[in-house]
Amino acid sequence: MRPLKTIGVVGAGVMGTGVAQTLAQTGHTVLLVDRDDTILGEAERAIRQALRFSGLLGGRRPLEDRDTVLKRISFTPEYEGFETADFVIENVTEDESVKKGVYGRLDAVTRSGCVFAANTSVIPITRIASWTSRPADVLGMHFMNPVPLKPSVEVIRGHHTSEETLETAHTLLGQMEKKGVVVKDSPGFVSNRVLMLTVNEAVFLLQEDVARAADVDKIFKECFGHTMGPLETADLIGLDTILQSIEGLHTAFGDSKYRPCPLLGRMVDAGLLGRKSGQGFYSYATTA
Repeated sequence: MRPLKTIGVVGAGVMGTGVAQTLAQTGHTVLLVDRDDTILGEAERAIRQALRFSGLLGGRRPLEDRDTVLKRISFTPEYEGFETADFVIENVTEDESVKKGVYGRLDAVTRSGCVFAANTSVIPITRIASWTSRPADVLGMHFMNPVPLKPSVEVIRGHHTSEETLETAHTLLGQMEKKGVVVKDSPGFVSNRVLMLTVNEAVFLLQEDVARAADVDKIFKECFGHTMGPLETADLIGLDTILQSIEGLHTAFGDSKYRPCPLLGRMVDAGLLGRKSGQGFYSYATTA
């Protein structure tokens, strides 16, 4: 299979930014699109800073300087250039109406044979594929945060996903110096069906005053050897995303075990979203 050179990345939030950075560091031309110019500007600054510290954080040290890597990324509010894309990775918000519009646009502007990978937390890949005219070319690629530091990706095969599409996805992941773990299509797949339940239950422990956030996380880190505890992980992902995901699982399965903890909902309503807002289960406030 020929190398995949030009990759479209839709959505310049935390996940899309991490995907774009990793692609650029591994020699790809990246078309990073987002409808919000402010978010695009923040994405460029975040990537520049991440490249500066990538060696210190244990990531892949770029062979070139930051400017060389950044020149491989086009930051744009338009889909201009997507007709040249070999592969597209979609990372927009977990709102089906928004995602559906994105796939309609991608269907119209990309060439035949271009693979669409949905970086989604809970929405079934078969449903996403139904929004396109090419369901055989659609699969899920669930990257974990922070993308540049995670060696593996959860790859989800939809009902119509072809072997060729899976092979293409594995080729791209290999070029990104990552491995794919293939699972079947189901809301939440493997990672989030387990993770979101764990986080939600940890929030219930706080609500019931069973333990402090730091102690919940300490048990997972010191007793089970996890790098981060569930509440630290929630702050990293974003509490709004956690709530959206657990609500999606509750709707999909109709099972009360996925009932969102009321405390989680109150925190989201209060704007306590974790790292991105400066306050979640922990404080991330910085002083000048």
